[in-house]
Amino acid sequence: MSYEIIGSTRAELETMMEEMGEEAFRGRQLYNWVYKNLVFEVEEMTNLPCELRNRIRREASFTLPVLEKESLSKDGTIKMLLGLADGQRIETVIIPQTGGKRPRYTLCLSSQVGCPVGCPFCATGQSGFVRNLTVGEIVGQVLVGSLRLREGQNLAETHAPSRLTNVVFMGMGEPFLNYDAVMKAIYLLNDPEGLNIGQRHITVSTAGEATGIRRFAQEGLQVTLAVSLHSARDEVRERLVPLSRKYPLPILREALRYYCAVTSRRVTLEYTLLDGINTSKKDALSLIGFVQGIHCNINLIPYNRVENTGFRRPSPTVVARFQQWLREAGVNSVVREEKGSDIEGACGQLRAHHRVSSRAGRRNDSNDRMD
Repeated sequence: MSYEIIGSTRAELETMMEEMGEEAFRGRQLYNWVYKNLVFEVEEMTNLPCELRNRIRREASFTLPVLEKESLSKDGTIKMLLGLADGQRIETVIIPQTGGKRPRYTLCLSSQVGCPVGCPFCATGQSGFVRNLTVGEIVGQVLVGSLRLREGQNLAETHAPSRLTNVVFMGMGEPFLNYDAVMKAIYLLNDPEGLNIGQRHITVSTAGEATGIRRFAQEGLQVTLAVSLHSARDEVRERLVPLSRKYPLPILREALRYYCAVTSRRVTLEYTLLDGINTSKKDALSLIGFVQGIHCNINLIPYNRVENTGFRRPSPTVVARFQQWLREAGVNSVVREEKGSDIEGACGQLRAHHRVSSRAGRRNDSNDRMD
């Protein structure tokens, strides 16, 4: 029997040890080495007997995504191109937030290779959909990101924390179309005996998968829910978010009201501002009407340029005017400070299309492109 350690829970590793004829506590020790200490070489797990370490080496795998290339933004953001075991690639981003007493680092991770939603202004949507990520591939991004932080090189602060402080499911893919794997990954991220990332420091962003929103409301989690709205007019949103054809705005709105009622938690609504598409007074009034009765924050996101889409970023004047219309109606919003746009690491720019450098040890051929 072969076991995969990365993505396994404490209970699963305890069961694995019992199947090997060992005491269950050996599974907890193994779990702590991986998720708390970020150790993936069995010979370094010194509280495990030598014979058991040899058996784990023979019968188990520690399959982490491979860091093939990274790009460093002028603002300290790091975009990582990660290779998976089957040759597919994903991108994940480390975002520094250094304004407080202690620096915080957020990991923007992916839940799928590509994305089936196909939003026309999003680079990931242009890449098409390949497959869902496994739990190990999702959690593996956090482990690789944590190792990268531990190195502490080229980061915005000299004294970087030893682990990530926040995780957002805002990378490639629609998390609620890979629901079970994402929920198990959240459990692993949150477990105080492992990575110990607080639930309120985890955000799941959906393009409006209403069935997933209702299901998520029943999980009893303190995880933040974000919804990519982008328009409160059905005829516009259907163009921007094809999922809206399955879940029109009235259905999405009821799902959000249900979520707020069940959880008593606030929803974050993401609204990407596209010049001449969703920035008019009519668009603002529709958004104002949509949010009535929904406990929410609104993040206004000036569009981050993606090649060959035909969409444009609005001017600062247009952004300020749109926000003012909301303010006059008593609707609070913030204009999100985007990071990493100079390395195509900001919202909507991920697609794993890099040519891999020779330093990464991978060939440089046509299969290196997903778009």
